[in-house]
Amino acid sequence: MQDPNQQIYFVIFMGTLLALLLVGFILGMMFFYQRRRQKQEREMARLKEEYEQEVLRSQLEIQEETMKTIAQELHDNIGQSLSVIKLWMSMAPISQDHEAYEGVQNSKEMLQKVIRDMSDLTKSLHTERIADIGLSEAISFDLTSIRRAGILKIHFEKEGDEFHFPDQKSIFIFRMYQEMMNNILKHSKATHVRVSVIYSNNDNFVLAIEDDGVGFDVKQKKESSSGSSGLGLKSMRNRAKLIGADLSIQSEPEKGTLITVHVPLN
Repeated sequence: MQDPNQQIYFVIFMGTLLALLLVGFILGMMFFYQRRRQKQEREMARLKEEYEQEVLRSQLEIQEETMKTIAQELHDNIGQSLSVIKLWMSMAPISQDHEAYEGVQNSKEMLQKVIRDMSDLTKSLHTERIADIGLSEAISFDLTSIRRAGILKIHFEKEGDEFHFPDQKSIFIFRMYQEMMNNILKHSKATHVRVSVIYSNNDNFVLAIEDDGVGFDVKQKKESSSGSSGLGLKSMRNRAKLIGADLSIQSEPEKGTLITVHVPLN
């Protein structure tokens, strides 16, 4: 017969072994469950991110299509009507000694300015033109229009050999540039603006816009999306996110603002 003590030790050993195996099994199942849960959460986050990006992309594409339609309507209808009015005024038989002559000439000059501004506006809205002439030329053309207004002193510089982005990416970058300039004109009270377009040798693109305006609290503006400037910053962030760009905003009250967009070619 076996020693009773040996039987007790054997029972204790087997019980301990079974307990350890049970604990190990439970821990293994918990670990497996946790890993599976984390994988599912990552997959859900990825799907949510893809869904949000697709919704955002669709919204921005609709905006671009709307602006393209508006540009076409402005060019075909309003622009044509203004040109006809200008032609009629040019044909009006009014001599220089007529009392209405000076008023007619002033009206013709104002009309010519409206036609020119309308043309500039339609060109900046039309997405196909932005893709055709290139990003740098589109920015330079828009800055020329702003200079003519005499509101800002603008310095524009381009560095490096230009490379072309896919159409959608170049359009998104141009819209971000427009949003920056719109915020400067509406809110900054700036007098000088420096716009830099840099094409580096390692296929990286940088757009930097700096102004000497009143500046703002970046953290406070980021937390609040109320107001046109807040919505403008949000729009820039959305576009940057869609094209894989890094958007940097540096500003302090009364110290101006520097916004930089860094875009890898690939």
